[in-house]
Amino acid sequence: MRQMSEMTTEILEQNLGKIVLVRLRGGKSLRGKLKGFDQHLNLVLEETDDTSDLENTKRLGLIIVRGDNVVLISPPPR
Repeated sequence: MRQMSEMTTEILEQNLGKIVLVRLRGGKSLRGKLKGFDQHLNLVLEETDDTSDLENTKRLGLIIVRGDNVVLISPPPR
């Protein structure tokens, strides 16, 4: 049986260059194009929007998200 980290890495690799939704601690939500990641789940996102408040989204651009703040990463629907 494959380890969870191997499956996570495989899924993230398949979604490089695609738009992902990221939920952070504290309830913040981000949507951006996944450009890179590491074994700690630190993420590099570009063209990122803060979608925590859908009526008032904020453009963040290129950002790095520290992995210990990530609660959930959702790949795009197929």
